Amino acid sequence: MDMSRRLGAEFFGTFWLVFGGCGAALLAAHFPEVGIGFLGVALAFGLTVLTMVYAVGAISGGHFNPAVTFGLWVAGRCAGKHVVPYIIAQVIAAVVAAGALWLIATGKPGWEPDGFAANGYGNLSPGKFSLPACALSEFLMTFFFVFVIIGATAQRAPAGFAGIAIGLTLTLIHLVSIPVTNTSVNPARSTGPALFAGGEYVSQLWLFWTIPLIGAAAAGIVGRWLCDTAPTVTTTVVVEERRVA
Repeated sequence: MDMSRRLGAEFFGTFWLVFGGCGAALLAAHFPEVGIGFLGVALAFGLTVLTMVYAVGAISGGHFNPAVTFGLWVAGRCAGKHVVPYIIAQVIAAVVAAGALWLIATGKPGWEPDGFAANGYGNLSPGKFSLPACALSEFLMTFFFVFVIIGATAQRAPAGFAGIAIGLTLTLIHLVSIPVTNTSVNPARSTGPALFAGGEYVSQLWLFWTIPLIGAAAAGIVGRWLCDTAPTVTTTVVVEERRVA
């Protein structure tokens, strides 16, 4: 698969994740008559990943997340030459998606950004959780997200169901951690909204890059040891076509 198609798949997949997930939080969740709440936002994030994994996962591997790309590289699932280009495409997509949401949201008279679905700790945490609590949450949530991806696409895993497992895992992650950090587990997803929220949110981005990457690396190490690291190669979606030696 040529690099331009891979990067296009990562761009559109990440765009959809940020636009759909953060859009649910910014638009639908702010209207009492809609009433989607945390559950609706969590489902929105899970559905964006589930749908795009099946739509373009066979092209790029369906990462849509710098932490996933990094973790899969550690696990031997992603070629080193793909890591930086994938991450750049993912971050650009997240910023473009956040910009599109900004344009839509500001079309409502009197609309206030109210954090713009950005992630934060301390005073910027939805539940005012401390920095150590938020760091631990992001580490564990990212670890298990990447761990599930590795396991769901292992040689012995049932073929064709990886997208469902991955989407439901992201939904569960949001159900647990929205009150803590507003849920990142994805540095690109954190970067796009933070640039529009500005100020303190940008200054806290360091946490939502370093901790997810550390959690993903740990999952890559454990997953490489515990799981069959060669993913199933079928006509259905996989996270990476072949193990990279």
